[in-house]
Amino acid sequence: MKKFIQTLKNIWSIEELRGKILFTMMMIAIYRLGAHIVLPGINPNKMSETGDSNTGILGLIDAFSGGAFNQASIFALGIMPYISASIFMQLMTVLVPRFQKMQKEGESGRKKINQYTRYLTVIVTILQASAYVTYLQGMTQQNGAIMAGYAGFFWLSTVVVLTAGTMFVMWMGEKITDKGLGNGTSLIIMIGILARLPQSFLQELSAKSVRNGLILVFIVEIAILIAIIMGCILLIQGVRKVPVNYAKQIVGNRQFGGARQFLPLKVNSAGVMPIIFAQAIIFIPTIFANYDTQASGFLRAITDHSNIWYMLIYSVVVIGFTFLYTALIFNPKQIADNLKQNNGFIPGVKPGQPTADYIGSIMDKITFPGAILLAFVGILPGIAERMGVTQQFSTFFGGTSLLIMVGVILDTLQQIETQLLMRQYDGLMKSGRIQGRQTTSAVQM
Repeated sequence: MKKFIQTLKNIWSIEELRGKILFTMMMIAIYRLGAHIVLPGINPNKMSETGDSNTGILGLIDAFSGGAFNQASIFALGIMPYISASIFMQLMTVLVPRFQKMQKEGESGRKKINQYTRYLTVIVTILQASAYVTYLQGMTQQNGAIMAGYAGFFWLSTVVVLTAGTMFVMWMGEKITDKGLGNGTSLIIMIGILARLPQSFLQELSAKSVRNGLILVFIVEIAILIAIIMGCILLIQGVRKVPVNYAKQIVGNRQFGGARQFLPLKVNSAGVMPIIFAQAIIFIPTIFANYDTQASGFLRAITDHSNIWYMLIYSVVVIGFTFLYTALIFNPKQIADNLKQNNGFIPGVKPGQPTADYIGSIMDKITFPGAILLAFVGILPGIAERMGVTQQFSTFFGGTSLLIMVGVILDTLQQIETQLLMRQYDGLMKSGRIQGRQTTSAVQM
């Protein structure tokens, strides 16, 4: 405890770090305040009667927005349109030669790609806002959520307000990245997810209260949740270290190179993207199940994430997308060329194409168990619900929410530890150093 208090004092004593933390907390407070401001023309009392009934991709958006989607808030779409645009632009930099060239231009190319991402975000937001208006109008037929006197202006005002809200959230994320602590986009998503944790925790505690005689079951659930979090940390940080030697060079009286280093190949290079892609793909057939009251069997089964068929199909899709996305973002040929240019080589492997083939074979071997573990983490919420955990609390036992929370917290702690070590303070841990995901893209989350 004394060590912990001293670490907090060290963090607060660094003026730059203190400023970053306070700025980040201010931006987060503004975001959470905006998440409770209801759209013009909406009766908040009627919206609160619907509860948290969304599943599939709608449930994912609501989780990322901290419940703002169900509350018809001005931040109802949250940061998701920007995430969608970022994913699309990242794929373009891999598939389209023009964007590949732009990415290699350095800072100027990165600014151009970011500008295109912002333009695309506006387009995606307008489309999603129009769809959200349709969703709200459907809710109005059930409970009269839209005020009758405002119905004529509702479409235009809602699209404008939601677009402005998403752009403001995107701006806050960029400001947190520049002046705050951590990746702003990832932090905003994490805060939205964590905002639902207290209510979910209380619901689970109420269901497993002493009066029901299940308090011991609740304690076991918390212990399992902690074990799952530790497993996710291992999955996110797991790497295969490939030894790399650098040839010695003598220039004048000085010797360069000759060092032995390691090339870290991540077990889960794709991050959380395969889970997001899988949820989006599975959501497509569920549209027919949601609108067809007579739908049954297979279509109805895959609308329930605790169903065995859903888990099986979801696992296969996640494993497939893990290999696909890893192949898109990981280029063994480029790594082999960089090693060759820097006089580096893997012991026992010839430079050039043999090195690329060797790195590719290792990546295939470690991606397979990583994909299986990622699929298992993705279906854990369904398994938890089948074991008796309430639906809301089960989402924290795995899936997108848990992976994002663990990854963002690790990245943020790594930045704080770096600031401490730069000023000759002790790190956050007595032994070892905290390692983040070491990602360069915001969409990795």
